[in-house]
Amino acid sequence: MLNIGCHLSSSKGFRHMGKEALSIDANTFQFFTRNPRGSKAKAIDENDVKELIHIMEENHFAPVLAHAPYTLNPCSADARTKEFALEVLIDDLVRMEHLPGNLYNFHPGSHVSQGTETGIQLIADALNFILTKSQTTTVLLETMSGKGSEIGGSFEELRQIIEKVTLDEKVGICLDTCHVHDAGYDIVNDLDGVLNEFDRIIGLDKLKAIHLNDSKNPISSRKDRHEKIGEGVLGLETMVNIINHPGLRGLPFYLETPNEVPGYAQEIKLLRGLFR
Repeated sequence: MLNIGCHLSSSKGFRHMGKEALSIDANTFQFFTRNPRGSKAKAIDENDVKELIHIMEENHFAPVLAHAPYTLNPCSADARTKEFALEVLIDDLVRMEHLPGNLYNFHPGSHVSQGTETGIQLIADALNFILTKSQTTTVLLETMSGKGSEIGGSFEELRQIIEKVTLDEKVGICLDTCHVHDAGYDIVNDLDGVLNEFDRIIGLDKLKAIHLNDSKNPISSRKDRHEKIGEGVLGLETMVNIINHPGLRGLPFYLETPNEVPGYAQEIKLLRGLFR
């Protein structure tokens, strides 16, 4: 089975997201834990969460993926920005335990002229501060395009973060197809080679989710501009190769293409029809 979903708005609650996913033939979805450009989060409605869990169990959903707000930067040079990141990460992981056994993704951050080594250490320090032995949520570092002073544009940087984390079993990777392409990994002509490199450097056992996005820009552009499936530089054939790759089979795929729900429905239908 192809485990695929898209990014859905959490504004109407968990049950609504579950029903909306079903309406477009998705068996998972991604959502923001709070305002993606701010800090506000809705109070948890226990009944709402229970209804989503029932929908997920009844319809054999793959894990759902919560996404941290874009404003987080745990490796910022500014003390208050780092403190804010820790506050949000801790609160989000507490909230995620209402929906146990799922995934939580965040962008590692930007070192802002402090240097890559310092940025990596600060991200690892943040993870060591927030992770607990009792949590059921797996925290994912997202592969980035490497623009500016972003950390996570290379597999080596992500490995270095994980190596410094004590509870490394609580940490995994979300691979974004647009980002890795824009960072210079040739998934169009050498998908096997890229996945072998990932396995050698990080380990495929750490790969827990895929952001399935086409790209508006050429390889190594370091620009991070998503495109609809089959309409960008990666192309439909690459998307089909990814969802059918034996090394990725069984993973959940999340669409973050520039679409509304009807557009996501079309992409899911297309990809399900091309899944072998």
